[in-house]
Amino acid sequence: MQKTYKFSEITYKILRKEIINIEVVRSQNIFKEWFSFNYEINSIDLEYLKKLIETNRYNIDNYIEYQLFGYFINPLLHKVYFYGDNYREWLQEEISGIVNNIKIIGILDFMVASGTEEAKIPYFFIQEFKRSSSAKHPKGQLLAQMTVAIENNKINKMRGAYNIGRFWFFIVLEKINKSKYQYHESESFDSLKINDLKQIFKILKAVKHKYCK
Repeated sequence: MQKTYKFSEITYKILRKEIINIEVVRSQNIFKEWFSFNYEINSIDLEYLKKLIETNRYNIDNYIEYQLFGYFINPLLHKVYFYGDNYREWLQEEISGIVNNIKIIGILDFMVASGTEEAKIPYFFIQEFKRSSSAKHPKGQLLAQMTVAIENNKINKMRGAYNIGRFWFFIVLEKINKSKYQYHESESFDSLKINDLKQIFKILKAVKHKYCK
């Protein structure tokens, strides 16, 4: 009988021990091209970001996932506006795939993918809007989703992000060969600091303008 995992069940330890051969790359050089995207934030968007911080500053660390997404993440993504002629954002979309003869299935929090009526090729994931005090780390679930996307679409690289309360981390996952993966993890960005939030905004804009093709 084929073994099956739900995304919500997968920790990084389970992913590494039971599903794929994966290791972290102890370098952040891969992010230089992505993070150096030249985008000028106009005065209207800057005021929007400042207001987003002030509105959530004293509550964000206590938000449950639904509140964190509704009050902070979604307004930020709305301002980025992940919509184009051949791609859009997808919320609570179900995906599944076979990785090393193991079926993985579940509901995504957020994905940018090609297609307008049906999601096709994923470009970017944001997963696990966890409150700061949550004991479960979101990285394993995010990497599992990115792995399924790589296998389903027969590509070798995927970008994503996870956040824990106010803190954002960006991930690049690469398939090295048939049985080996490696991932790169960025420094943390504190979304309640305006310079960090501006950088998060630019990084998300880079996804839209550089990689949604």
